[in-house]
Amino acid sequence: MRTTRRSFLGRAVLGAAVAAIAATGLSDAQTAAAQDKEPIKVGQILDQTGGLNIYSLKQMKASQMAVDEINKNGGLLGRPVELIFYDSQSNNQFNSQYATQALLRDKVDVIHGGITSSSREVMRPIVQRFNGLYFYNSLYEGGVCDRRHVNTGMVPAHQLEVLIPYVINELGDKKSYILVADYNYGHITAKWMQKIIKENGGEVLGVEFIPLDVSNFAPMIARIQEANPDVVYSGLVGSAHIAFYRQFEATIGKDKMTLASSTYGVGREQTELSPEEGEGIIIATSFFDGLDTPAANDFVERFKEYSGEDEYIGEYGEYGYRGIMLWAEAVKKAGSAEPDKVIEALASGDVKYEGAGGLYTIDGQTNHTTMDIHIVKGNDKGGFDLIKSFEQRPPSDTQAVCDLHKNPNDTTQYEPEVQ
Repeated sequence: MRTTRRSFLGRAVLGAAVAAIAATGLSDAQTAAAQDKEPIKVGQILDQTGGLNIYSLKQMKASQMAVDEINKNGGLLGRPVELIFYDSQSNNQFNSQYATQALLRDKVDVIHGGITSSSREVMRPIVQRFNGLYFYNSLYEGGVCDRRHVNTGMVPAHQLEVLIPYVINELGDKKSYILVADYNYGHITAKWMQKIIKENGGEVLGVEFIPLDVSNFAPMIARIQEANPDVVYSGLVGSAHIAFYRQFEATIGKDKMTLASSTYGVGREQTELSPEEGEGIIIATSFFDGLDTPAANDFVERFKEYSGEDEYIGEYGEYGYRGIMLWAEAVKKAGSAEPDKVIEALASGDVKYEGAGGLYTIDGQTNHTTMDIHIVKGNDKGGFDLIKSFEQRPPSDTQAVCDLHKNPNDTTQYEPEVQ
């Protein structure tokens, strides 16, 4: 059933790609030539179903929109782009299965996908083994040094290094309590939170790791109340963890204690909460629908027209579009979709794309992305209000430990040390 569905989707997308090329006004001969050319294949492995699909659904549509726009403008290198989708169902066994299938059977030129760090770490060795290329369009805990891995999302140097100093130095909230998801993202992110809090003169009163299927936060909230911090930092993940924000507001309340997060909003959590539950939560993000720039407004308008949906898109939706467009720029620079040639182009440090959130540039030393970052606060309309912006922040945490120019065969994920 899954293979049949995937194959059907692949054929449907290829058909759409050829039709889109024809719609550009190319001559019949040019259109026929494009049809005859082998498509450039993009494998997308995301959670259409399962508890993590709150992050994937908009990303899937935005990725498809990017591919359709590329094809409407003649494809890449005169070839159509085919997007082949695999539903990983929030199950890392399927991430492993489909990464192998995409590279060996379906011969994709690149894989885009993975939401959690655990899904990434399942797929990354497979991409290495079969000499592929992997774009991970997700925020994560940083530190992956791997020339076959490209990250287009935020890392702690983008996000936590502006969010935490703002909370401590501008809000004056020094005493902290940390709740994070209980897997590698949460464990490493908690280390970064503790490090940055201490470097800014703050104090950590407690750290808790919460399994992804937990939705009853009463025991944790009781411990938070007993510790009485100034701020709670949330690195919670997935649909079950949305319950924390409801239970926090019903018991403690943001009028009494600041709530800041590294993950809130990326799964459009605020659209599932009441205005009172979401209002006042502070995050740092590289894109939000309310970013009032011509590029952001244009992206939101085009996405809603393309999808037929009048819903909040969010950062993970924009990540899907961003990832495809950055990869496409690398293919153009390489003059080839062959992974090793694209990797050489990425190493130049000159692969960039002016997107909805501003200028995105792949850092050739680390294969991570330089981008603008915005501190925002949840409002009573299911969105966010801008507090402060930071232009062109580099992935300096990963730059400190990774140099793919000097060590091109490095495949390590480095972690921070907490004193």
